[in-house]
Amino acid sequence: MTETIFISTHRLPVAGRLRESLTGLGYEVDLVPTPSQMEGHADPVLLILTGTDDAVEWARVAHQILEIPVFTVFPGQQSAALGRRLGAEEAFGGDPDTEELALLARRTIERRRLQNLTGVVGESDSMREVLERVVQIAPVDSTVLITGESGTGKELVARGIHALSPRRHKAFLAVNVAALSETLLESELFGHEKGAFTGAIDSRKGFFELADRGTLFLDEIGEMPLTTQTKLLRVLEQHEFLRVGGQKPIRVDVRIIAATNQELRDLVPARRFRRDLFYRLNILGIELPPLRRRRDDIPRLVHHFVRELTHRLDREFPGISEEAMDLLVRYDWPGNVRELRNLVESMVVLAPSELIEPDDLPREIRVPILGRRLLPAPAPTGAEAAGQDAASEGDETRRLPPELEFVFRTLVELKVDMDELRRDFERYREEVHDRLGDSTIPLAIPALSRRGLEVGFIPGSEHRPIASLGEGVRDEDLLVEPEGETVLFRPGMTMEDVEREAIRAVLKETDGNRRKAAKSLGIGERTLYRKIQKYEIEE
Repeated sequence: MTETIFISTHRLPVAGRLRESLTGLGYEVDLVPTPSQMEGHADPVLLILTGTDDAVEWARVAHQILEIPVFTVFPGQQSAALGRRLGAEEAFGGDPDTEELALLARRTIERRRLQNLTGVVGESDSMREVLERVVQIAPVDSTVLITGESGTGKELVARGIHALSPRRHKAFLAVNVAALSETLLESELFGHEKGAFTGAIDSRKGFFELADRGTLFLDEIGEMPLTTQTKLLRVLEQHEFLRVGGQKPIRVDVRIIAATNQELRDLVPARRFRRDLFYRLNILGIELPPLRRRRDDIPRLVHHFVRELTHRLDREFPGISEEAMDLLVRYDWPGNVRELRNLVESMVVLAPSELIEPDDLPREIRVPILGRRLLPAPAPTGAEAAGQDAASEGDETRRLPPELEFVFRTLVELKVDMDELRRDFERYREEVHDRLGDSTIPLAIPALSRRGLEVGFIPGSEHRPIASLGEGVRDEDLLVEPEGETVLFRPGMTMEDVEREAIRAVLKETDGNRRKAAKSLGIGERTLYRKIQKYEIEE
């Protein structure tokens, strides 16, 4: 069946030359003047936009309705930014060589066909290497070890290997080793005979038998107990095993694909992983890069997840602004592709009526994390240490353990909150300064406020004595007009000075009645008596 490529007619000379080049490669080419003419066409494989008119609508139809990749061939230097915002696979400026563009289109179509088959999305160099590795590994039966951080898509790659292998018509079974106890893991893997243990009321096949002539994926292989590792090694070498409680060997033909987010080579000296099993598993290896090392793939992943989720959830999605997409690209994604997909799903479900803007993103993505190098980072090991090349030189920092990552993010958020409070206080202080000037500063003292006393500030001499109203203090020196006794504050006074004058003022107002004075101040009589003696207050 001939595959069809759409080319917009915004720049007819360019569209005509592209049509000739692509037709020569065996593709059917349709020149379409409007996006609506693309809908309903049978199985288009690519859209090439030759101008910026209605580009957003063209891209929306291509992404959300037809689910095909987009090339942009726009005049001038705006192609890269606009093409990126539209989620284009490739963006060209000016008048490119149409024959080279046609060859690139063919490679893109073939790679997209492979991605649709395997489910692996990405156009960065590291992901292209992964796809090439999958194509090389899939036809053989050798054991495969997939390494990479949690959330990078190890099971997806394993399913892709199975989908391209001769075993694709047989079962693919996945087991999370870390989720099962040692006893339960052996029973799940190898099965058990009736009466082998309490509750074994019947014989049961394990995953190895169920996956016969197919593929068995063992995730988190580094968490497998040593006794189970020994039994797994026998299966890999002899292609046979015993059920739990069984005596008759069972032969199977199963391809093993293992995955781990740990460095198995480092577990061997610690006697947590068998050396012989490590070498038996690590015949063919694939290392999946973390998302922070392939940031160019983030817009493509976002558009891929949007297409998938809007179709599954039957929802419209208005899209993401360029500023918000830039924040997504700069974020480190400690949870990798899994974290990104979860965020996209939340945006699709909770999307506002307009484009997703930076303020719509979670705070940890909006707020740049500074000073991460202040925390100790573990030294890289194994492939990570060997892979610190040009592809990873742009990383802001090495990864922290999850516990330190959580603590650090919490501290950074607290620092941000404190900075915001400081800015608010500075704004308030400036407003007070503009309103009152440098001469007066109102103070609030709870003990005095409860009894209606006002606190004032006497400007001028640093040595001017504090006195109650009527003891040589002029009305114009006060911040507010007094209502009864007023305690005045002078720069340089301590809290003890303020407390001494407050006690003097209250005693004067109560005519020396300590009981009434203590009640007015909100303290006990004995406390008041001790303070009178401490401050040597004359009644």
